[in-house]
Amino acid sequence: MFGLDTTLTVLLILCLVFACFFEFINGFHDTANAVATVIYTNSLKPTVAVVYSGILNFTGVMLGGITVAMGIVNLLPMDVLVDSNPYHGIAMIMALLLSAIIWNFGTWYFGIPSSSSHTIIGSILGIGLAFAFLPGDMGVSAVNWDKAKDTGLALLLSPLIGFSVAIIVMFIFKRFIKNEIIYKEPIPGKVPPIWIRVLLWVTCGLVSFFHGQNDGQKGVGLIMLILIAVLPGQFAIDSSINLQSVNASVSKIELLMSKADTVVLAGKEKKMYAEIMIHSDHFETETTAKSNADDIALTSRFGLRKDVIKITKGAEKIIKGGNLTLSANEIKELTAEIKATKKLIEYAPSWVIILISLCLGLGTMVGWKRIVKTVGEKIGKQHMSYAQGASAELVASMGIGLASSYGVPVSTTHMLSSGIAGSMVAKKGLKNLQKGTIKTIALTWLFTLPVTIILSGSLFLLFRALL
Repeated sequence: MFGLDTTLTVLLILCLVFACFFEFINGFHDTANAVATVIYTNSLKPTVAVVYSGILNFTGVMLGGITVAMGIVNLLPMDVLVDSNPYHGIAMIMALLLSAIIWNFGTWYFGIPSSSSHTIIGSILGIGLAFAFLPGDMGVSAVNWDKAKDTGLALLLSPLIGFSVAIIVMFIFKRFIKNEIIYKEPIPGKVPPIWIRVLLWVTCGLVSFFHGQNDGQKGVGLIMLILIAVLPGQFAIDSSINLQSVNASVSKIELLMSKADTVVLAGKEKKMYAEIMIHSDHFETETTAKSNADDIALTSRFGLRKDVIKITKGAEKIIKGGNLTLSANEIKELTAEIKATKKLIEYAPSWVIILISLCLGLGTMVGWKRIVKTVGEKIGKQHMSYAQGASAELVASMGIGLASSYGVPVSTTHMLSSGIAGSMVAKKGLKNLQKGTIKTIALTWLFTLPVTIILSGSLFLLFRALL
């Protein structure tokens, strides 16, 4: 396979299986939150609900693009981590996936709503930090801290937003919907009125779709990490992109940057400016008279990826620094050319997206009972009402959908669980929460990052020593 020896081929296939298994677990772990409301309120039979949610998860991944996926890939700067030894890439991926699977499966087994997003991001950061313990000067640069800060902020704010907005939505419901039936606990075996069922169907569908868009893309990002780390020649750049169109964008970036006054740039910005010029020249030289990746030697393709990363990331950081002496129109043009250049490396083959869609969709259809019971009965002292379920789902779908549109990974679990907690508080205040359950969930959320960081980092160092 792709010129790999037998051992490496087996390890590559094993990594791909692990990535699919992680996404499968993600399906029944996270999507249980989406179906909890329709199942618990008797709005849909369990079998119908999980199939409905699974189909919409599949659709969400297929239609969601790859912005969030690339956010996951960019947490680990591959130009730093990929070296000539493919076994090092295998060690990195196996450690990342095993630590994520262990934590996700464990929290599911105990019925604790836990964030798959936190799990995978903690595992990725653990890999990056573990590089500090390897020979050579790689430690600090092995984590993209700018991207990590943005991701961490999104994951921190999402439960707070879910909690607060759910309270507001419940107050709006009470203000405009006077039908008391939607504020009462579901009667076991009794189907609610059709308008309530439709509302819950819609909100469940929206959460499932946006979960696919956001969390499904994380699986796509994992597969791309595997392929780029182990097979950089084949997957470093998109073979369907015309190199001359990218070459034109790179030349335009170089031209616009050359107009800037470098004297006013900060020290780090001057270094990035110099790198932009060096990598622009290299890219233009390597791609002269070549139309696509097939015209580039396998050994040179990853070099083009590094060129694009250095050019685009450097230009973005200089623009963000505010010292770039270009007009507003020139900066706008520069931003557009950066986006066009990124298309060469920010991609995922169709088979990767389809594979992850299937894993997430199938995972949705099993294992949901444990989390559904926690969400429906154990967060509040009273069982979840129709209005509480609808408000939590509505808040979660809006939050996840908005995050996906900006390419930011957020936690479906955090958004929905905190939304249900907020809806419980809106009814009778903080005393309406079950402190034991809330404490367990909060501690799990709190420990997810440090545990997965330590676990993945330790496994990585172990595998590097063995492989």
